[in-house]
Amino acid sequence: MMNAFADLQFSPLIPLPWLLALALTAAVATAAGLWRRVAGSFWRLAAMALVLLALSDPRLVAEQRQPLADIVLVMVDDSPSQRLADRPAQTARALAHVQEKLAALPNLEVRIRRHDGDSKVFAAMQAALADLPRRRLAGIILISDGRVHDLPAAALGAPLHVLLTGSADERDRRAIITRTPAFALVGRNAQIGLRLDDPHGKGSAPVTLSIDGAEFLSTTLPLNRDVTIDIPVRHAGPVIVEVATPVTDGDLMPANNRNAAAIGAVRDRLKVLLISGQPHAGERVWRNLLKSDAAVDLVHFTILRPPEKDDRTPIRELALITFPVRELFEEKLKDFDLVVFDRYRHRGIMAAPYYQFLTQYVHGGGALLAAAGPEYAEADSIVESALGDILPTSPEGGLIQSPFVPTLTEAGRRHPVTAGLSEPALWGPWLRQIPVRQNRGIALLQGADGKPLLVLDQVGQGRVAQVLSDTIWLWARGYQGGGPHDELLRRLAHWLMREPELEAESLSAIIQGGQLQVTRRTLATSGGHAEITAPDGTVVAVTLKDRGDGAWVATLAAPQPGLWTARADTHVALAAQGSLTNPELAEITATPHILAPVVEANGGSIRYGQSDGLPNLRQVGGGGAVAGPHWLGLVRRGDYAIHGIHQTPLLPPALLLVLAAAALLLGWKRESR
Repeated sequence: MMNAFADLQFSPLIPLPWLLALALTAAVATAAGLWRRVAGSFWRLAAMALVLLALSDPRLVAEQRQPLADIVLVMVDDSPSQRLADRPAQTARALAHVQEKLAALPNLEVRIRRHDGDSKVFAAMQAALADLPRRRLAGIILISDGRVHDLPAAALGAPLHVLLTGSADERDRRAIITRTPAFALVGRNAQIGLRLDDPHGKGSAPVTLSIDGAEFLSTTLPLNRDVTIDIPVRHAGPVIVEVATPVTDGDLMPANNRNAAAIGAVRDRLKVLLISGQPHAGERVWRNLLKSDAAVDLVHFTILRPPEKDDRTPIRELALITFPVRELFEEKLKDFDLVVFDRYRHRGIMAAPYYQFLTQYVHGGGALLAAAGPEYAEADSIVESALGDILPTSPEGGLIQSPFVPTLTEAGRRHPVTAGLSEPALWGPWLRQIPVRQNRGIALLQGADGKPLLVLDQVGQGRVAQVLSDTIWLWARGYQGGGPHDELLRRLAHWLMREPELEAESLSAIIQGGQLQVTRRTLATSGGHAEITAPDGTVVAVTLKDRGDGAWVATLAAPQPGLWTARADTHVALAAQGSLTNPELAEITATPHILAPVVEANGGSIRYGQSDGLPNLRQVGGGGAVAGPHWLGLVRRGDYAIHGIHQTPLLPPALLLVLAAAALLLGWKRESR
């Protein structure tokens, strides 16, 4: 505690206007005397001035001040890039050195704040400064690698000194996907841009490209140069493209040697060929289903009369338009994504080679849906054509014409086409079924006597499905409660056209709220295990738990930003924690260039704490240099708190009056000579 002169105050003994009038009168009288050169005028002026000073009552004001310590904010960057290599040890050494040097300085308060989130260090710094009185802020010391992504727009109000971790010759190679299309069309190529960034490297480096976890291309690309590569798009939904390059010696972060991007793939237009063998009540169900999808181009033909029916109807009237068999099944068959035979019978309208073309179409990757009626069990059934080689069932003969309620098979409870449909107990009955022998494939629904009702099969690279009843339309009419006809048929059609979410054997991964959820869909009764690879290369085995609908699920924490990989059997799934272009996975070598403008704007210095040596710390006055080759300066603020105020008269009033009287006597004596 100390007393310090603060001010000189006046407390007039008479009202200020009177005091001013008296001063004016004295000034006029003195001026007149001086003009007339009256002897003793100066002494009279001195006497009046002393009287006026006594009436003003001048007082000295002294404050009782408590000196306050200056404050130094030490900001420690603990963002993910600061956890690489030996940077944690460097940070610890720098912090210990700063604490030791600051402790030796007098009248100094040290505040230490650590930021362990992303690289937005200045947001955390501003929050810490908000709790500090800026008048006492002597300086800010930041320990960081310089990779900061939120530079401040305003001045900090104190010198900023940066101690950099890392070194100027660090090396980090990273794979960058510079450009991806917003979407791509199935069956075409998508172009992506790639770059292998390695500022300290020269020449080229090997690169491996994978699509949906399967290796697509292994090649060599030049370093630090943009290239473009064509990627084939084979299915709808997200197409995950991954690029990887080997880790080099001294590479700071192996995780960013891998990168990935998801390309949204869509079908340009789905082309469906629907052929109805005859008009019937269920025909409109198929047509309405396919026409309701705006992405479907539907070509529909209905055979109105069989050619063998001789009722004198002209040939040109057997159908609304001529049935272009050759054009559809020879020239344009490969353009269709799905062919639907609805209650079609082998009547000689299509020649035998066309059935063979259809069989080849399915083996090559096409899709066939056969909705059967009584004709399937008759002599002119399509099973007697070349299609019999790809159909999963064969008729037993006869027809079941008693009501029955479809039920899910064990596989149907687990297959994505039928799993999760509305409660089967509320389904209405169907009225007719064709009894068949199941030769291959998977039955998802069964009807009367446990006979297969909905059968799926994969043939070569294509797919086949059979619905063995022509009364599913009763569900659409709400007969005795109806059923999920629309959802069932929609899923069935999209499974045939290979929608990824309807695959019975698949693996998916998604990250939400920092948790990685891995889902394995399988018809097997055991989901087994999955192998999880974190962005830093760490591998963890997890056990999958049955959810009861064909999905086996495991959940684990995913704290690291970057690309996570899940593997189960031959399936691979990728998921990204945060953006795949996260700044923490981008440039991570230590650098002074990002923070240099901020340091220059606020005063201070920036240096590598290891190679340049840890500096000494000293207190300096304001307006001078705040850094030297081997030292950092902290500005002395000299702030204080006032605990009391004392007022002391400048001169005693009695003394002033005595002096005034003496001045008058001297003036009278001078005038009397």
